[in-house]
Amino acid sequence: MKQHNLSVYLWLTSAATVLVGSPVYADEIVIKDILKLSDIQRPHTTVKEWLAQQTEIISVTEVHLNQTPSGLEIILKTPASDKLQITNKSEGNNFIADIPKAQLRLTGDSSFRQQKPVAGISEVTVTNIDANSIRVTVTGEAGLPKVELDDTNQGLIFVATPITSSISQAQQPQTPDTSKPSSESSPTQPSSESQEPIELTVTGQRDGYNVPTATTGTKIEAPLRDLPLSIQVIPRQVIEDRGVVRLNDLADNVAGVQQEPGYGSLPSVGFRIRGFTTNFGNLRNGFQDFGYVTPRDIANVEQFEILKGPASVLYGGGQSSSGIPSGVVNTVTKKPLAEPYYNASVTYGSYNLVRPTIDLTGPLTEDKSLLYRLNIAYENADSFRDFSRNDSFFIAPALTWKIGPRTKLGLEFEYQNYNFNFNYGFLPEPEFLTLPRNRFLGEPNFSESNTRSTSFTYNFEHEFSDNWKFRQGFNIVQADLHTKSTFLFALEDDRRTGDRGLTKSDEANNNLTLQNEIYGKFNTGSIRHNLLFGVEVSRYKFQYDFTDGDVTSIDIFNPQYRTNFVIPSSPTSGREYGSDNIGIYVQDFIEVLPNLKILAGGRFDANELFRKNRVTNTTINEQSNSQFSPRVGIVYQPSQTTSLYFSWSNSFAPNYSARSRTDEQFQPEIGEQFEVGIKQDLIKDRLAATLAFYQITRQNVLTPDPVDPNFSIATGEQRSRGVELDITGQILPGWNIIANYAYTDAVVTKDQDIPVGSRLYGVPENSASLWTTYQFQSGNLQGLGFGLGLAFVGEQETRLPSTLTLPSYVRADAAIFYRRDNYKIGLNFKNISNVKYYTLDGFFIYPSAPFTVQGTVSFDF
Repeated sequence: MKQHNLSVYLWLTSAATVLVGSPVYADEIVIKDILKLSDIQRPHTTVKEWLAQQTEIISVTEVHLNQTPSGLEIILKTPASDKLQITNKSEGNNFIADIPKAQLRLTGDSSFRQQKPVAGISEVTVTNIDANSIRVTVTGEAGLPKVELDDTNQGLIFVATPITSSISQAQQPQTPDTSKPSSESSPTQPSSESQEPIELTVTGQRDGYNVPTATTGTKIEAPLRDLPLSIQVIPRQVIEDRGVVRLNDLADNVAGVQQEPGYGSLPSVGFRIRGFTTNFGNLRNGFQDFGYVTPRDIANVEQFEILKGPASVLYGGGQSSSGIPSGVVNTVTKKPLAEPYYNASVTYGSYNLVRPTIDLTGPLTEDKSLLYRLNIAYENADSFRDFSRNDSFFIAPALTWKIGPRTKLGLEFEYQNYNFNFNYGFLPEPEFLTLPRNRFLGEPNFSESNTRSTSFTYNFEHEFSDNWKFRQGFNIVQADLHTKSTFLFALEDDRRTGDRGLTKSDEANNNLTLQNEIYGKFNTGSIRHNLLFGVEVSRYKFQYDFTDGDVTSIDIFNPQYRTNFVIPSSPTSGREYGSDNIGIYVQDFIEVLPNLKILAGGRFDANELFRKNRVTNTTINEQSNSQFSPRVGIVYQPSQTTSLYFSWSNSFAPNYSARSRTDEQFQPEIGEQFEVGIKQDLIKDRLAATLAFYQITRQNVLTPDPVDPNFSIATGEQRSRGVELDITGQILPGWNIIANYAYTDAVVTKDQDIPVGSRLYGVPENSASLWTTYQFQSGNLQGLGFGLGLAFVGEQETRLPSTLTLPSYVRADAAIFYRRDNYKIGLNFKNISNVKYYTLDGFFIYPSAPFTVQGTVSFDF
């Protein structure tokens, strides 16, 4: 049977069923037993019954997605699914089914939307297209998915099979055929009884916080359970439920990750992963994102992906955080959607926080070949720190142009203007722990600062066939930072007088990246290959001019601030450094057996690096590096819910920021990791856990030269080993959880100056966190929800070598919210125990906020 209209097919099968007494298909009707007239049920006996059927609207309150071995089930629960009338059509890669005389009335939203629920399906939406109809849209990645209907006691089920339903299967392009259900399922049969009104109940519940796929670890869409990597994904729902307005706060939700305070209290994206800092250089949509002077707004963030372990195999070394052996963070932004969606929200909170946002998306053309998205956010807030405030404007438009059935172009732009008061933390000395957390030790009249950043990205993709495609991506990031700051550098012998330096700075950051990749799927005998080949060219440059003023003092217990300052008119120091990089990488994800998979790859990098003195206009250092970074891993799956894995990987980062006594070039810093683990579905397709055991060794770490400490030698070594447990997903309908525990032993194992055995700064030996929400699904309390969060952080060293140990602490957060139809109202209570704790960066300790409250009202329209 070719493509038939679903409604015609269902009418024919139902008519045959009425006559014959058993289900048959439209193209194979064989009448064996004709019923008597009295046995045939009549649809209506009165005009009143017929009119009632014509006017009653079905109420839909539940939608569920279930992953299957071949694809995805989209379940619309109802006890009367056989009475539904459905028509379908296709547009490009979109399968579209319309259900008349029905309306979505979801618990928390006016529509249901899930991006990338399984490999091969890019999006599933269930929306109201008018006041009388529901539309189900299933969008395939490689082509039009095959969709069948199944009628069970669960309700109406759309069974979607993508062209590549899992990464282990290669299917030819297929036309979705809903006209004939599979042999295991019965078709939905609108007989004469289908003219009666139906009460369809449907909820827009996604499967908790569990995200089954991510691209950060491999640059291809693959189920996380199939990868020999520890990857954690924090979806948008967690961000909204926790009321997060700073990306760094998400560190609590991942085992073995701590947040790194931003430069001068900027909301930069910096983390320590498995004991080592990422130096504010992470990824944004797979491109290097050097956030040292660049704040990042959360308004257009879709999800947060954290790869633990070296990432040089795909992202290189050079200036990037992927050269750090412990891991990398990739921020994935919101993309344009084919169905219209409009949202506005406003948040108001403690310290006069006001934050309105707008999120708009939909098609610009009738054929939906051109899609747009626009995110805008404004923020104005004071701070718990004295003399500190910020205001920010952020805008991020995006376009997706479907040039043809196999070709598309994506464009994204971001601009942010951020004004703030530059604010260093406290020195890591015991006296500072006795100060109130609001204490400001700078100069109020010498702290106004500003940063502006712009980012532009394009992604071009063309599919040569169902199995081969080409991608080209380009990204440019530019940021300027202008600051006035007071640098507290010493505490005098009286233990109350702090010495400070005044500094005015002008800093600029530029990064350009061009990526070209070919991805293909093919077989060698019974073995399936998923091959990625790429070439990346990038240029990075960072420069700063510092103008140093007076050296002043301040009584840290009774500060008296000044009004007059002496600052020279020209810079007193300045540097410019950067690199030109080229990387060639190849990766193969090999499916030896359905339950045995191998991931292997490597990248060759060549870097030309420089460091200049901007005041004297002289070159301090020039250096050339080349390095190969391999990675190998294996996954064995003894069952459909269990994956056992092992991986070995390397990283590298050039050592050029210091000099040797003999002016010799330092060898790059090398990282090596061994990791074994288990991934387990605690509740199939809903609640997942990852348990990982790892050891990372970091070699060629720069350490002071014992002959002359003004120079360095690359003989240092550091080691981190530990155990991590991450649990994410949904326990019961409405009950979501994200929890973790980490044991981290991160120490110096070789050094000329730092005692061997010293713990690395900011790395607690034990840490754990929990965030969970529950929302009532029915009854008078339907839509009401509660959230509870706990975070434990063990003792932390503050420097290397340490001068102070910060005590352990437990912080508690809570939330209450109400979701109904197209709006949500929520209250978040942060640090409800008002515990005093600090974050740190190896130089300063930064007091964290006390008990705060923020409320958010959000509308979909």
